[in-house]
Amino acid sequence: MKLMVIGGGGREHAIIKKLKESPEAEVIYALPGNGGMAGDALCVDIGAKDIPAIVAFGKEKGIDYAVVAPDDPLVLGCVDALEAAGIPCFGPRANAAVIEGSKVFSKNLMKKYGIPTAAYEVFTDMDAALRYVETAPIPTVVKADGLALGKGVVIALTRDEARDAVLSMMRDKKFGKSGDQIVIEEFLEGPEVSVLAFTDGKTLKPMVSSMDHKRAGDGDTGLNTGGMGTVAPNPYYTPAVAETCMETIFMPTLRAMNAEGRTFKGCLYFGLMLTKDGPKVIEYTCRFVDPETQVVLPLLESDLLTVMRATTDGTLAETEVKFSGGSACCVIMASEGYPASYEKGFPLDIPESVRDQVYVAGAVIRDGKLLTNGGRVLGCTAVADTLPEAIREAYAIVDKVSFQNAFWRRDIGARALQAPEG
Repeated sequence: MKLMVIGGGGREHAIIKKLKESPEAEVIYALPGNGGMAGDALCVDIGAKDIPAIVAFGKEKGIDYAVVAPDDPLVLGCVDALEAAGIPCFGPRANAAVIEGSKVFSKNLMKKYGIPTAAYEVFTDMDAALRYVETAPIPTVVKADGLALGKGVVIALTRDEARDAVLSMMRDKKFGKSGDQIVIEEFLEGPEVSVLAFTDGKTLKPMVSSMDHKRAGDGDTGLNTGGMGTVAPNPYYTPAVAETCMETIFMPTLRAMNAEGRTFKGCLYFGLMLTKDGPKVIEYTCRFVDPETQVVLPLLESDLLTVMRATTDGTLAETEVKFSGGSACCVIMASEGYPASYEKGFPLDIPESVRDQVYVAGAVIRDGKLLTNGGRVLGCTAVADTLPEAIREAYAIVDKVSFQNAFWRRDIGARALQAPEG
């Protein structure tokens, strides 16, 4: 089969590496891909949001199946356009991708169908929002309604921070139209858990759970990032918690989307907080998330292409989705200064001995040389029988990869190792 993966980051690299294992995969195109994944896919210089060009390329090459990985093209209707051109896809149509594309939609969906989440208020008027933060419990959480590259959420620890967040989003338009509406919600406390799930709109099969590390610095200090590392499985996500989530969150979400005429097919992500009152939804996404994908997919023993096609065809109930009983750890290597300002264009050395365990997010090939080209440059992932072994092996890979101005957290997985037994 001729495959096409839309996107160009570490998540897409992880998807491509797993798809390559399928005996049915003949050729994989990455649109646009990046220089670091050129050995695993044929990279094509077409942007992930250039839907007309994506469709034209798919038709020209006779693509048999497409994977639309990033949020923007999903929300913009890339799956709808490809399906209309006769190209089957992994991913939700635009009317279902709105579960991530609008936080107001997703919060209202949860309220309507009784899915546990933080208490919240929606604002379209800046002055009303500013009045609200004067009396809201602190800390509070301020969220831009639309997509904002994963940066449209502010945990305000003081009223001044809450006011600044409102002004930044609604007055200064830091996130453009995404800040025309905002959500101000209750601050939840407890262990965070990431759960990705395959679904065909009828059946939902969760993947192995994971734990992200969002802050740039050790000990969860510094600025929020897109993720500095992950481990899987998440030890706080016990079988009992998983059963509760299936009954109170996962299946109710699927049924709610169906009831709204927005059947969801593809990968549905649940960002969860395990509060003293039980699991609650922090956020949904309509896709594989980064860098959780880089620890979840290496643990998948089933054929990814087969599972993806089952979500498209509505046959997931009859399709095996099996994960190994081991553990995985991914350590992100970033450019010094990320997520603020950083330099790029430094030579990137990934030894052949660890290339299969490295997922490249930000790199470009110029004059035959692989150079850094982003904030998060790559992820080093190790799979082992136990989490301590996976952590040690991941850092051993980090020691073998090099580029100027590299930095990484040195405590990925430490919190997971402190989790109570059971």
